[in-house]
Order: sequence, then C-alpha cells, then structure tokens
Amino acid sequence: MSGLAKTAAIRVLLADDHALVRRGLAAIIDMEDGTTVIGQANDGEEAVEMWLALKPDVVLMDLRMPRLDGLEAIRRIRATDPTAGIIVLTTYDHDEDVYAGLRAGAKAYLLKDAQPEELFRCIRAVHAGEAYLQSKIAAKLALRVQEQALTDREVQILGLLAEGKSNKGIAQSLFITESTVKSHLKSLFAKLDVTSRAEAVSLAAKRGLVRF
Repeated sequence: MSGLAKTAAIRVLLADDHALVRRGLAAIIDMEDGTTVIGQANDGEEAVEMWLALKPDVVLMDLRMPRLDGLEAIRRIRATDPTAGIIVLTTYDHDEDVYAGLRAGAKAYLLKDAQPEELFRCIRAVHAGEAYLQSKIAAKLALRVQEQALTDREVQILGLLAEGKSNKGIAQSLFITESTVKSHLKSLFAKLDVTSRAEAVSLAAKRGLVRF
C-alpha cells in the first residue's frame, strides 16, 4: 500500500474487552485497502480516552465492557462530537439493545456474525456520514417501533416481576399502592399481549427488557 493510500485510509478505533476479537478484527481491517486500525481499547473508559487522543474516523464499539459500557462510551463521545462515526459491533441483538445503541448516538448496528464484506460496507457508509443497519437488525427495529412502548414505570415493574416479587413486594419497592401496581400490570400485559406474569417475564427477557 502506498504512503498516499495509507494517508487516505479510513482510520478505525476498536473497542472490545476480548483481546482475540480485537486482534482478529484488526487483522481483517488492516488487510483491506482503504482502512487501517489506529487503536484498540479494552473497555469503555479507554475507548473514550483513545477517541479523544486519536480522533479516529470510525469506532467499532462493543456494548458489554467493564469499567464503562458501550452505551455510556457512545454518549460521552457524541457529547464531544455529535458527528462521531460510531458503529455498535456486538453479539447482542435484542431489540432493546438495538434501540438503546441507536438512541445513544451510534450511526450503525452490526452483529459480530456479519461477513467481512458487510463490515466494510458499514465502515464506509458511516465514514461517509450515512446510517447503516444489518437487515435483520433493521427488521427488529421496525418491529420495536410498531410495538407499543413501555413506560419507565412498567419497565421497573417488569424487572421486579423477574425477581419474583409479589404485587405487595413491588408496591413496597416502588413506594406505590398495590392497586397502582395492578393497574400498571394490566397495561403491561395488554402492551405485551400476554396473560400471566410468567409470560410477561419470558417475553421481556427475549426482548432484552430484563436480564437474569
């Protein structure tokens, strides 16, 4: 590769807490004409620090990392530069994860099982200022938009349901009355189209609304 080509290459920062993943990605990216890896961060704090120091063209950001997760790292980078080109590259495809990543400021969402060709299409698109969604991620996002959104309180109640709390236990945890809990549950069940607490927790887990 010529010096001119290297100068013009898209400069990529990798942020992932798995060294093997970073090294594998770096090897693939550095083999492609027009892209080069300029830094590798192993957690969210390091990702923000390296972004500030190196000012890469594109960041490949994992979601689950120690010290600072990917979502907060995205928010901090975007607070400094609203035009930052950030791609979420993760194994997590829950619709809530997709929604949260894009809402935090990522311009693209890609799963780690993507083919190298799609990874490079995504990098080039984001570098050009465009958004990019893997087809199956786009389908999940479309479904998420079509579904009725849960309120913050309903999400809190779902989490407490997942912990096995009774209506009384939920009421005590949230400092509300049991009748208010029942009202929220009725709305929650209707939005999720379920008829029991077990169904609600199971569906919420599949959608990434609660974690065990």
